[in-house]
Amino acid sequence: MTSETTSGLFGIVPARSAGRIAGNTATGVLKLIALFFMIIDHTGKELFRNNQDMRILGRIAFPIYVWCMIVGFERTRSVPKYLLRILGVGLISQLFYMPAMSHTWSTPNVFLTLFLGLCALWGIREKRLFSHLWAPLAALILATVLNTDYGWRAILLFITLYAVRNSRPGIASVMLLMMIYWGTSYRQTSSLFGMQIDLTVLPDYLSVLISPFLRMETYALLSLLFILPRFSLDIRMPRWLGYALYPGHLLIIILLKYCMGIPVNWPF
Repeated sequence: MTSETTSGLFGIVPARSAGRIAGNTATGVLKLIALFFMIIDHTGKELFRNNQDMRILGRIAFPIYVWCMIVGFERTRSVPKYLLRILGVGLISQLFYMPAMSHTWSTPNVFLTLFLGLCALWGIREKRLFSHLWAPLAALILATVLNTDYGWRAILLFITLYAVRNSRPGIASVMLLMMIYWGTSYRQTSSLFGMQIDLTVLPDYLSVLISPFLRMETYALLSLLFILPRFSLDIRMPRWLGYALYPGHLLIIILLKYCMGIPVNWPF
């Protein structure tokens, strides 16, 4: 296929490299994949009574978004403009996020997490006035104080994935360690897509080995299926459309809640 784009909003183009990044740099495709799993997660929570299987699939989305931010950080010509876009979309999205996901102003949407993660990376790279030390620390503290989506662990994922961005084994290792650790704060799932999970029938050594991989946040390791391999083709879409997809899917959830008779609480 040639490098010419197809007609319409979406164009199929060769995937661009981003420096020496080892993983997948086809961020157009990755963002759509992440959006797909995020929609499954959000609809599972709000429309299907917190459906566990849908929430499990939703764990795939966030690490992909983090990875896309790292690739975008390597590519962007202006980090301040990148930050302003992320912050602006986050502020607009919050108006839809609260009624869509049954939250209030005290629970910011994921764009604040992405904003703080990007700030941490910027400080690490620039090293201005020891920013490689205080910027990531400030991001970790603010993520905790501001009660951001996924909290300080998400910022730590940003920092550690960025550190190993040039090594596939490093990416896989960081994800494995982070998600197993992250999963310790969740209970083990007792069923998976209709199948009951009973580790008591296994020898103790197998039960201990398998159990950490059956916790809600550990399923995020499935995102490696999309982060590690390189895609030869990517999707190019207008920038405005890429940013509009997040608040757009929240608006659709709000409309579906009205159609299904689910209460919609507007916090203003």
